[in-house]
Amino acid sequence: MIFHSSIEPIYFILPLVGFLIGLFGTMLGGGGGFFFLPILTLLIGVPPQIAVITSLVATLPICLVGTLGHYQKTNINIRIGVMFSLTGVVGAFAGARIAGMVSPEQLKAGFGIYSILIALNMALGARKKKMAESAQRVGSGGSGPGKRIKGSIFGLFAGFITGTFGTSGTAPVLAGLFSMGIPLKLVIGTSLMVVLVNTLFAVGAHFLVGRIDLMLVYFLTAGSIAGAILGPKILTRIKTDQSESKVRFLYAGVVAAIGILMIVG
Repeated sequence: MIFHSSIEPIYFILPLVGFLIGLFGTMLGGGGGFFFLPILTLLIGVPPQIAVITSLVATLPICLVGTLGHYQKTNINIRIGVMFSLTGVVGAFAGARIAGMVSPEQLKAGFGIYSILIALNMALGARKKKMAESAQRVGSGGSGPGKRIKGSIFGLFAGFITGTFGTSGTAPVLAGLFSMGIPLKLVIGTSLMVVLVNTLFAVGAHFLVGRIDLMLVYFLTAGSIAGAILGPKILTRIKTDQSESKVRFLYAGVVAAIGILMIVG
């Protein structure tokens, strides 16, 4: 069900929040849904079930604009993106069904636990990559049977997370793409493509069971689209070869902090 809530004073900071999420989301490979959900639930007090679908709808413009921007900069590996997306669609529908069956408290706690686990996975992956760099250079990515299976598993999990929590499912997508050994800029662009597909199908699934607050969507997307346009342009000017490990550790730290806040909040 679609509805418009009354305008609250705090809503007027949401365009700035949206701009920052759109900017950094497209630079880190996500649509921003991971950050929209805790902002809506912890800062504004939106009920988790409404926050899930509202977050998904607010994420769509970032994903679309960011994906187009990265495609123009040749930062997307279409073959790997399709591999992740196929199983992600299945996971998105399954996750949407789960979201309608759990309580708000369980939804928040589950999101928090997921965040901490995925942060640990990303930090350990970054450490292993840093140790391996002295032995051999990272390849450009491939599509052997092992990598296809790995991509399918991470894609399924990402879609499930998107459908369940209303986030972009970025963390498992990034973890899977990083583990495949493709360059950072391709990881970021391809991640946005996968997130876009997962979010589209998750929105469709949630339309059947959720309620969308379009007033919040308007305020968030007022700034997020501008940020999503700027993000890919800035990324192309950054030399990522030496900063990849720092980016991964920073992202893992932010994800873990949000997870703790969702559990105790």
